[in-house]
Amino acid sequence: MNIVYLHQYFVTPDQAGGTRSYELARRLVAAGHRVDLITTDQNALPGAAGWRESNEGGIRVHWALVPYHNAMSFAQRVTAFVRFAVMASRRAAAVKDADVIFATSTPLTIAIPALYASWRLRRPYVFEIRDVWPAVPIAIGAIRNPVLKFLARRLEHMAYHRASRVVALAPGMGDEVRKTGYPASRITIIPNGCDHELFGSEAAIPSSLVAADGWLGQSPLIIFAGTLGMVNGVERIVDVAAEMLEIDPDVRFAILGSGRCRNQIADHARARGVLDCNLLMVEAMPKHELAAWLQRSTLSLALFTGPAIVWKDSVQNKFFDALAAGKPVVSSHDSWQNSIAVEHDVGFSVDFNEPAPAAAQLALAVRDTDWLAGVKERAVALATGPYSRDAQAQQLGKVLTDAAGGAS
Repeated sequence: MNIVYLHQYFVTPDQAGGTRSYELARRLVAAGHRVDLITTDQNALPGAAGWRESNEGGIRVHWALVPYHNAMSFAQRVTAFVRFAVMASRRAAAVKDADVIFATSTPLTIAIPALYASWRLRRPYVFEIRDVWPAVPIAIGAIRNPVLKFLARRLEHMAYHRASRVVALAPGMGDEVRKTGYPASRITIIPNGCDHELFGSEAAIPSSLVAADGWLGQSPLIIFAGTLGMVNGVERIVDVAAEMLEIDPDVRFAILGSGRCRNQIADHARARGVLDCNLLMVEAMPKHELAAWLQRSTLSLALFTGPAIVWKDSVQNKFFDALAAGKPVVSSHDSWQNSIAVEHDVGFSVDFNEPAPAAAQLALAVRDTDWLAGVKERAVALATGPYSRDAQAQQLGKVLTDAAGGAS
């Protein structure tokens, strides 16, 4: 089976970010399928044009030279979305021997090249939902214009109802699709997964962790690894770290990542007197380096802020990466992923809006050696079982094969 795979934010293991598409595509190739993955070269220089190609783990990747990064304004992001949608439409339609088109959002505009290629090639397409768009950007005020709201909702409806199948990362996302009238029998839940192969194996110590050795020593380490954006609320870690100085000053916090709020968080940490004291800020890093940080950590944080639509169905990479490393996850929200953590006793939620109680809960958790040992066993069982990449690739392969074959 020949698959055209559309994903605007595709990253490889040597880049910082989530590698769900890479890992699933690599396994589809290993199963005997051909994958043409169409994406953006997020590190392209401004003004760059055209395409480049590479082979990544057997995946033929078509890189559109469209710069994109988290520090962009919303208007700049929309421009990048639209530019990529136009370029990707032509590129996808040029893969004449495709059997099925698979498009994964966000952004929602990824549906445009999928719809176009499906029409031109007369091939079915499958749509994957990683975030409920446009509900999330509307809820946080990123989309205010009534015309844009209307157009976004129309595109959302078309993206679902023209698809042969819909894949959702959480049951709640699947429910949102079903509410639009899409048949529940054609919705498959395939959550984010665990790269136990990477995070469960001993990782080489990166220079960033070596440099932190004098600061860290043998102290318990609480980390946040991910985007430092408006909806993450990472600045609240600073206030918890300040309270921790009074409760257990030996506990360390590390914030690993980049994003538009990074400087603001650093300034806040400096003002609270925790920066380079019991809190360290480290730039975003490739997955193989993050693996070493996670393995050294005691506990990982998964944060979101804002209205419930933003976090209730969250399936964050950091949650599953921590499970793969055998580490507990503390969330700032009572989301679907937190329900997994609570059910299997591999984590819990904390109200980060109350820094003192939050610090007290974290201090108890990182010192509970019996619980931490049990978490490792339970988390690895999840990572190698229901949330393994192999299990998910098999599910996705069946969905794509059924769509290509016209199965009802």
